Amino acid sequence: MLKPFENFSLASYVYAYYLAKADDAEIQRGIDYFKQYMHLDKVYLENHRGVVDIKPERMKQVKELFEKNGIKASGGITSTQLVNGIRKPSYYDTFCYTDPDHRKEYLRIVRELAEVFDEIILDDFFFTGCRCEMCIEAKGERTWKQYRLDLMEEFSHEIVDLAKSINPKMNFIIKYPNWYESYQDTGYNPGKQKDIFDMIYTGTETRSPFYNHQHLQRYESYSIIRLLENTAPGRNGGGWIDLGGSSDNMSAWLEQANLTMYAKAKELMLFNFESMVGSPALPPLGQEFYRVDMLVGKMGNPVGVATYEPFNGDGEDQVYNYLGMCGTPIEPSPFFNEKAETIFYTQASAEDPDSLKKLEKFVRNGGNGVVTVGYFKKMYDKGIRDLTSVHITGRHVIGDEFYIDNQNYNAMEVCKAKKPMMFEVIQYKTNATHNDISLCIGEDNFPVMTEDYYGKGRFFILNLPENYADLYNLPLPVVRNINKHLSMGQRVFLGCEPKFNLFAYDNNVYGIQCYAQYPTRAQVIVRGECKGIRNIENGRTITECYKRPTPGMKGDATTVLPDPTEYVFEVPMYPGRDFWFEVID
Repeated sequence: MLKPFENFSLASYVYAYYLAKADDAEIQRGIDYFKQYMHLDKVYLENHRGVVDIKPERMKQVKELFEKNGIKASGGITSTQLVNGIRKPSYYDTFCYTDPDHRKEYLRIVRELAEVFDEIILDDFFFTGCRCEMCIEAKGERTWKQYRLDLMEEFSHEIVDLAKSINPKMNFIIKYPNWYESYQDTGYNPGKQKDIFDMIYTGTETRSPFYNHQHLQRYESYSIIRLLENTAPGRNGGGWIDLGGSSDNMSAWLEQANLTMYAKAKELMLFNFESMVGSPALPPLGQEFYRVDMLVGKMGNPVGVATYEPFNGDGEDQVYNYLGMCGTPIEPSPFFNEKAETIFYTQASAEDPDSLKKLEKFVRNGGNGVVTVGYFKKMYDKGIRDLTSVHITGRHVIGDEFYIDNQNYNAMEVCKAKKPMMFEVIQYKTNATHNDISLCIGEDNFPVMTEDYYGKGRFFILNLPENYADLYNLPLPVVRNINKHLSMGQRVFLGCEPKFNLFAYDNNVYGIQCYAQYPTRAQVIVRGECKGIRNIENGRTITECYKRPTPGMKGDATTVLPDPTEYVFEVPMYPGRDFWFEVID
């Protein structure tokens, strides 16, 4: 067996469909296949999925087989079922936690598994979309959102208490799916469940954003680990990927794994054991992961733009992941980070009724606040207009030419997008607000990013295109300026065409992931004096650079805001490749 990874562990999920048909010899062949390419630390053995149940006696036998091979074994449950032969009006036939018969059946499944294992994980079907007569009556005057949050909080207590009464050593884990923007409408309740379950786990399967009812961006394989790590610090067990949706593109599948580890996940879960055995996907992952293990060992703690995503937040789905694909390093959290230098709000941030009060205090005391137009509209009649002269018109425009004229600089740029795109028209009052980035159409222009001074700080509104995917059509100068504003307080930001990721860590280590379809270059922009950047894999240094324009007084102004000199290092990048470096001081 190959040596274990030093900075994370590897696990695989063995689902009930496989265990229902595989004998010990077949399972052993699967174990031996894994041993050829990587060290498998752990498996999660599932006793229930859909209409399949594996008896406790068989679960004990399989557990012993894996342990005999030096592989730890825990239990798993997928929460789908047909109880009493009656279909419920719920997607994927998830359990109805209002129905006493469904609850009784679920408790049986937990009881049987707790008798065999010291640890249980719930696959990401522990939710409800049921609208049966029982649910309608029980909901009463509550919204479906509130009813489901209350229901799943209560039943979570019941199953955890049951498992621990049977096995006091029990470590109970809830795995959250990749669709974080929809948790609240299906009863996923991390704000409460993080304190009910012993640990959480994270779905990092980004899959394809095309021809799919989801629109998950690939950067989410990184950002959702960060979101849930900040939800339950130190208790996020790992990231979970599968081949579904990316089986036609091996690179996309490998990227899911890499991004999960770059986010500093403790463990990678491969779904599922059966599909990995004999698959051409496993050998390249094994080879790549010994490199990734070395890289992770050199990374500090991830840092990025402090993005406020409160529990149960709703609106502008996935928007910060689209920005992440434009080179913005995002650090999402359900808690407001008052120590950050820059705070980023999306429409989801409005879920916190005190969000505007927190933002006003933060900016007034010297922080940089950046909000999307979606958040601005949510707060439009709730006091946010005190921070700016911007107002909403209800009109829209389509264009492809941009004009950049930052408040603190004399340098100006004009550039064209790859295609026309639609923006909401927001208007401002000249010299009460400054328009840093404009969309130009004929002899008129419309704000894309505005800037206001407020108290000791600065307040920005980012006007996103109506189709977030149009961010990928923005020209490099616009992307660079958005990244410049969002990254205030950080040492490095990226000038690039979409699609790039920038990963940043608190020990001066950075990484760039390239998704371009052709060889290109990325601008690594370092704030402040430096001697160059060094590749942390091969030690090669890049010292050739040039300076970006420095702050300059406009018109009859007498001052400029202090801004460190920006040094630009042009880095060659290639499709599907990454580049890891440190700044040399």
